[in-house]
Amino acid sequence: MVSLVVVAVFLFQGALFQPPQAEAFKIFPTDDSLTHQQITEAAFLRKMVEVCRDVATSQGKGFTLPINSKLTATTVQKACSNSYASLLKLSTFNLAIIQTALSNAAVDRKQFSTAHHFDDEDFKNGRDLITKGIAAVKVSIKKGNYLSARTSLGAVCHTLQDFYSHSNWVELGSNVPFSTLIKPELPLNNLASRDTKTCKSCVGKDCSDNILPEVLQQKLLTSGYFHPIFPDKPAGKCSHGSIFDRTSSTEPTGGINKDDISSDHGFLHNRAAEMAINATMELLEDIRLATGDQAFLRLMGLSQTSVLAFVIDTTGSLSNYIAEATRVFISIIDSRRGTSEEPSEYILVPFNDQDFGPLIRTGDADRFKEQINSLSASDSLNPGMCLSGLMLTLTRAPPSSDIFVLTDASAKDTELKSSVEAMIESTKSTVTFLLTNSISTRSQQNVSLSRSLSQSEIQLYRDLARVSGGQTIDVTNTTSSQATAVITGLITADLVTVLQAARNPPKAENFSFVLDPTLSNVTVYITGDSPVFTLYSPTGVSQSGSVADGPLGSILTVGNLKRVKLNSTGQTGEWKISIDSTNSYNMRVTGQSSVDVLFYFVEIVEGGHGDSWGQRFTRPFIGRNATFYVSVTGRDSVTVTDVLLVEASGSDVVRGTIKAVGATDFLVNIDRIPEWPFVVQLKGLLNDSSLVSQFQRQSPTQHKGSRITVMAQSQNITQPGVPLSLNFTVATNTTSGNYTIRARNDQGFSVSFPSSLILGTEGSAQGSVTLTAPSDTESGTDVTLTIEAEAPGSTDLNYVTLQLTVSTANAIFSGYHSLSLCLSFFFFIVCHCVCF
Repeated sequence: MVSLVVVAVFLFQGALFQPPQAEAFKIFPTDDSLTHQQITEAAFLRKMVEVCRDVATSQGKGFTLPINSKLTATTVQKACSNSYASLLKLSTFNLAIIQTALSNAAVDRKQFSTAHHFDDEDFKNGRDLITKGIAAVKVSIKKGNYLSARTSLGAVCHTLQDFYSHSNWVELGSNVPFSTLIKPELPLNNLASRDTKTCKSCVGKDCSDNILPEVLQQKLLTSGYFHPIFPDKPAGKCSHGSIFDRTSSTEPTGGINKDDISSDHGFLHNRAAEMAINATMELLEDIRLATGDQAFLRLMGLSQTSVLAFVIDTTGSLSNYIAEATRVFISIIDSRRGTSEEPSEYILVPFNDQDFGPLIRTGDADRFKEQINSLSASDSLNPGMCLSGLMLTLTRAPPSSDIFVLTDASAKDTELKSSVEAMIESTKSTVTFLLTNSISTRSQQNVSLSRSLSQSEIQLYRDLARVSGGQTIDVTNTTSSQATAVITGLITADLVTVLQAARNPPKAENFSFVLDPTLSNVTVYITGDSPVFTLYSPTGVSQSGSVADGPLGSILTVGNLKRVKLNSTGQTGEWKISIDSTNSYNMRVTGQSSVDVLFYFVEIVEGGHGDSWGQRFTRPFIGRNATFYVSVTGRDSVTVTDVLLVEASGSDVVRGTIKAVGATDFLVNIDRIPEWPFVVQLKGLLNDSSLVSQFQRQSPTQHKGSRITVMAQSQNITQPGVPLSLNFTVATNTTSGNYTIRARNDQGFSVSFPSSLILGTEGSAQGSVTLTAPSDTESGTDVTLTIEAEAPGSTDLNYVTLQLTVSTANAIFSGYHSLSLCLSFFFFIVCHCVCF
């Protein structure tokens, strides 16, 4: 099956100044030049062909796929499947490339960092960034943090690739990568000294001969000086070049960058880009040799990296159910062992009415089963710390994890609801609640050990499940086998969301959705108290929800959830479902498909070293415009016809305006972010050679806007045992008063922060967070820090997330991360701040 990954990237805009734009390898395609993303993807594809060829040879198998510029993720996956069989996953391979490309592109936001771009002959610091970044990649892989590894890898790739565009390595006649850049033990020799003249002025626009002949003869390494504001540079030095580089107007004029074919040394662009591809492949090989083939495959996304997590209530009222729940969970674990769907890690977090944790994390299924079997119930019947346990899991588990929460009681820590929602949005993890003592199942439980759940308490769990794209399932000992079947379907590989809707308050409504030929195992979930529904096929055949086995599928009832598994024939086309209920309800349509839709929040900056955008974790600003960057990979021809923001609990829609910017790339402009929570829906056409078919996908995670902005200083590196203070600013244009502040990190490091800040109407306030990594923390460890601000009365909340690396070296660069503000010292640079 041919794969398609549609990556919808939100580029939120709030221009401050008109940009001066110098160049780096481009972010967006232009003419026949290669972008950073294209260079990175080419290196990934070529390296995977090498790996698969080596494996095939060791197995005595043939491997004929040539390494050239025509490789695609589809051709590589098909060729490699002969070596790795079911291990290879095309959709996650595309995802790994996109995640790496996002962090690669984000490096251009460090406009004034000479080391990140090898400007100003800053070779030592540039090499240090690369080698420390490589160490961070290897440590993250060792710890199973593959997203962190890809984030570090993307940043390293950008700096490494810029070396070949911004230095004179290619002009020196070099035919192989400069391996010293990834090997800290080797000396940096033949560097031009600061007082060595390296360039002469270009002749008009002709810069083909502006590097001094003695520099070329002596094989001296130099790079161009760059600044968008000040024209000064050392006497006789080369400039980066472009109309936005002020130093290029100072003698010697012109520049030497090879960022695209129109650059001053654009005649060498293709050679520089090819050298950058080879250097990136060399870097990947270094990581492969250090970590092993299996870990390298997981880094590349070609083998399973999913995480399965359980958050389990151990209070006394669950004593009769823990044994049965343990049996259910263990059967799920055993059913996936030895298959391509076996999780790479398992997480367990117990909680009761007094405490929560510790978090237990292991890749050993047998050890994990021992931990589950060792759970025992306490004597208390009080409400438990459910949301605290869930928050710990969301914070420490990798993004996109599957999390199951087992409880029979209300949460005593309901004040964390907004924070949990924010973490779900940020991590895109799916949370499913298994309730053993809801109103519909309470009569079947042991009343002497019973904790009642009111409708409002159940609704809290339903709200959180809906935000994540999960379910809320009422279960008992007698329905555990049916619950097992439902849970198994929720963690199936290649699961995509076709449609998801909720109605609270309830409303009778007709819904339609399109099923395409790539979908299989299509399932409709309807959750609510006694909803009445009828399903209609594209041919007009209908089946009532009261018919367990009908012409369209089979219906399984588990408590308040009805699961409809559609028959495998006659699925393609537009389906309809009518639902009526006197109580709130949720409806979700899923299936297995290689066609996936991924949404990332980014900010875009124009100027400096080129248009740059990178993933951002925050909520958008309500009422402001936004732009989606939609990138289609894995299919030669796809047409996107609609991108919509759909009200999560209603029928309102904000429609985007679509503009194609490449064969599979689109920009979608949104006039305003709505006040209501929303999901993102995408519709289009799959254009095969023999068939054109409609398809639709929807983000499983619900999103919402905010009228709060959070801006935080970003320090790239923190040292073991040394407290790191990070300043942050909270601003709002609405509610004044006492704003609650929270900060947390995914490594469990010590963190201190002010509990609150006082803001006036349309005001701002500053605070500081102090993070301390233990003195024995391994150098290269990545840590994610989230700073959160909540308005008085919990009426609004926003956050900012920062990525840091623990290193024994001193931090070199710092700056500000903001999703709606840009620092004033970025003169002349447009900061399109993302407010999604």
